[in-house]
Amino acid sequence: MKYRDLHVRTWVEIDRGAIKKNYRVFRREIPKETKLMAVVKSNAYGNELIGFSKELDSLGADAFGVDSITEAVTLRAEGITKPILILGHTIPENYLVASEKNISVTLSSFDALKFLLKLEIPVRVHIKIDSGMHRQGFYAEEAEKLAKALKRAPHIIVEGMYTHFASAKDPKHSKETDAQAEAFLRAADVFEKAGFTFIKHTCATGGTLLFPQYHFDMVRTGIGLHGLWPAKESEKARGKEIHLSPILSWKTIVAEVKTVKKGEGIGYDFTEMFKHDSKIAICPVGYWHGFSRAFSSTGSVLIRGQRARVLGRVSMDMIAVDVSKIPNIRLGDEVVLLGTQKKDRISAEELADISGTTNYEVVTRINPKICRVFI
Repeated sequence: MKYRDLHVRTWVEIDRGAIKKNYRVFRREIPKETKLMAVVKSNAYGNELIGFSKELDSLGADAFGVDSITEAVTLRAEGITKPILILGHTIPENYLVASEKNISVTLSSFDALKFLLKLEIPVRVHIKIDSGMHRQGFYAEEAEKLAKALKRAPHIIVEGMYTHFASAKDPKHSKETDAQAEAFLRAADVFEKAGFTFIKHTCATGGTLLFPQYHFDMVRTGIGLHGLWPAKESEKARGKEIHLSPILSWKTIVAEVKTVKKGEGIGYDFTEMFKHDSKIAICPVGYWHGFSRAFSSTGSVLIRGQRARVLGRVSMDMIAVDVSKIPNIRLGDEVVLLGTQKKDRISAEELADISGTTNYEVVTRINPKICRVFI
């Protein structure tokens, strides 16, 4: 894909073939009877909500997990008819919208239940159990009280029950994961004995790969479908058996080339001084686009298959890189910020290590206004 075809200065390419490969990996990991929910929250982990969801819909994903009513309604408007679960908080005013659009919401507190009990319309819910992570959710000890309340409210349709493991991406934390699963199952048992029939799900990508005993009725696969490992520990445990294919590449262009003399400074506050005459390239991308300020003087990009180090501070809308050792640099040359060019690759994990964060944050912080292209 060439920037001149898109009429943009920076863009994201998303590899359809890689999506398909990752989907097949996770289908092989779970039993045939276990459903696969594609988690597409936060603009599909930076990959573009609508396009990515449509790809997974065509491949056969059974359901979709989103963060908000906004994402859920967007998918319905784009023709996604399969089950959609809002994993995040839904404000009470939007329960009506969820009912009208056949969107399931997470029920995680008695305060939310009070609002649902006042409604006279059917609302589908998945009950969130706080099994130890202490974010959303009811404690297992509250299951009996909750079941009694829901028995008196037939308009609240209990479609599922789930929890989220805090450390299932690391096999060394199996005791903690087992303890969370036990708490979850205690709550589920209360509801089953009360006569409820529902889908049980606990595993995100890490749990799906490392704890098959907890696949239950459905798994919620997010980062893995995007070709990224949830943690280095997960990759160490399963990387020899499983190959995940990163689907996202982020690119920009060389907008200007110039020479700078020895002793000159560069960028805001002249944080870097040139020790010798140098050639630099200016690229129209910066921290507004999601290229972190943490990459100042430490990060690099790929131009003509070679590394070019970021010089000085990353600005809001542009960076300067050292191309002194790269011959034949021209205006419009493709610059890879994240992805592969010739024999070299800049991974989300590399960028995460430089900036002291995770691969999740690297990809989700790419500005959603940047053009996404499926190739």
